[in-house]
Amino acid sequence: MAVEGRSADELLDIVDENDRVTGQAPRGEAYRKRLRHRCVFVLARDPQGRIFVHRRTPNKLVFPSRYDMFVGGVVGAGESYDEAALREAEEELGVQGLPQPSPVLQFLYETAEHTWWSRVYEVECALPVHPQAEEVSWHTFLTEEELERRLAEWEWVPDGLEAYLQLQAVRSGEGAVGGSAD
Repeated sequence: MAVEGRSADELLDIVDENDRVTGQAPRGEAYRKRLRHRCVFVLARDPQGRIFVHRRTPNKLVFPSRYDMFVGGVVGAGESYDEAALREAEEELGVQGLPQPSPVLQFLYETAEHTWWSRVYEVECALPVHPQAEEVSWHTFLTEEELERRLAEWEWVPDGLEAYLQLQAVRSGEGAVGGSAD
């Protein structure tokens, strides 16, 4: 994601219920007016298969100080999901030369406050991470089992939790609730 100081002004594509671009708006306006836009979620694993988990900083525009098992964020105006996934993962993990994340599924995240098309990716990060201080206040790598135990204990970002549950459904053969990545 962009550094928080300029992120409210970041221009986003606004999309319809079929993920077609219908216009553009600054990020702050998109959040305020509940305009549907695009986001990416990247599940980053180390070479041992452990998942990068972090706590968001308290100055985040949405879901401050909550835990997340994904790195990622909004897709900028004119940017593809794939471009955003790589950019966001490298920025938040603080690495260069990450392999292109692989798309796994896509779904529409909708609540009374928020609405965005969400594409979920996975990537292996063999590089030492140096998380972006503006985005990440704490981080570690957890095994899948450790993460599962923490789901009931920690306050998670709701869209990330939904993405994780959908990813687990795909892995178990139940399929994605809101569609799949092309």
